[in-house]
Amino acid sequence: MKKNFLSGLMIAALVVSCTKSTSKTETVENPDGSVTTTTTVSESGLGVDTAKINNVKEKTESRIDAAGDKIDNAAEDAKNKIDATADKAKANLQKAGKDIKTEADKVGKDVKDAAAKGASKVEDGAKKLKEDLSR
Repeated sequence: MKKNFLSGLMIAALVVSCTKSTSKTETVENPDGSVTTTTTVSESGLGVDTAKINNVKEKTESRIDAAGDKIDNAAEDAKNKIDATADKAKANLQKAGKDIKTEADKVGKDVKDAAAKGASKVEDGAKKLKEDLSR
């Protein structure tokens, strides 16, 4: 879109600013035998000079290509930065997941140990109660 707009603008400016020049050479023989040559140059702003148009077109295309390359490079840099950030976030999330899993395993072991201790205490209490009742 930007390339088309810039191209159109440059070509419109060129057409408006182009001038067409024509030269007319007239040779007249004087009565004394000498020859006089008169050259008349006329310029008109309405005509189109194709050489100038082609020159400006080439310059415009090279500038547009350079601008396109800059845009492409900036987009590639942005993509690389986004990819690097995503990779870093992924690594951080994986590490956090491993840490959570490790801590959950520790908590699970602690709960099992506490349950085992509690169960053994209940069993010991039941044995004592049974002994007390049997006496």
